[in-house]
Amino acid sequence: MRVLIVPNTANPAAVDAAGRIVEWLGAEGVDGVLLAEDAVAAGLQANSVSAADLGRPDLVVALGGDGTILKAVHRMGEVDSPVLGVKFGRLGFMSGARPETMFEAMRKAMDGDVRIERRSTLAVEVVMEGRVVGVYRALNEVVLSRGASGRVIGIDLAVSGQHLTRMHADGVIVATATGSTAYALSAGGPIIAPGFRGTVIVPVAAHSLKARPIVVDEGDVVEIGLHDPRRSDACVIVDGDVTPCRRSIERVTVRTGEHDVALVKLEGRDFFETVSAEFFGA
Repeated sequence: MRVLIVPNTANPAAVDAAGRIVEWLGAEGVDGVLLAEDAVAAGLQANSVSAADLGRPDLVVALGGDGTILKAVHRMGEVDSPVLGVKFGRLGFMSGARPETMFEAMRKAMDGDVRIERRSTLAVEVVMEGRVVGVYRALNEVVLSRGASGRVIGIDLAVSGQHLTRMHADGVIVATATGSTAYALSAGGPIIAPGFRGTVIVPVAAHSLKARPIVVDEGDVVEIGLHDPRRSDACVIVDGDVTPCRRSIERVTVRTGEHDVALVKLEGRDFFETVSAEFFGA
């Protein structure tokens, strides 16, 4: 059995936990590994493995907040390994354990005695100069946003071939249910239960009284075009990471991804209990 450990290397508590987990896994006869960059940052070079040699871990343990879970998901690509988040960060919507329960949670996960939540993803295509220049996968959201000039961008929005609206805005967010509690929420979007497999479209600071969030179905394809790509100075952000923007973006197409993310959850508080605790301090 192999367990991949992905710590937030900027968080000393998470780095310390990575070392303790490696020792605990060794005592259990389990191969605990870190990808090379994380292994160096955590001082665990003896447990380093290259991405090419990683294979399919039986479990991925992300030590941090939701951002670290996103990091782990992107490190894994389309490999369908279950991901257990241990909350060392500020927000923990996707986490399945806290530091004081992490060993118990890992044992249960390795024994298969946990609940798996399958979360939908987004498949994103970016078109520049008439051709696809980038294909990305998002668990939370994709954002088409204004660039360094600070100018608003002119956006044409269509869903499944039907043109909906033309607007000027700072940008537009297309988010999964998982991402509905992230950037989309702060931009005025709804909180969506994680079992919903469609997406939500949320304009960002639109210069219009008519711009409102829109929830679309799993099979719908969202197409975001730009009025004048040569003057738009826009950029695409996938799960918080800015993609290369060397030329004018013409169009961004977003559909539900073919591969889900499997999150490990212990039996305990449900989604709306988490919403209450994280946002209202209950």
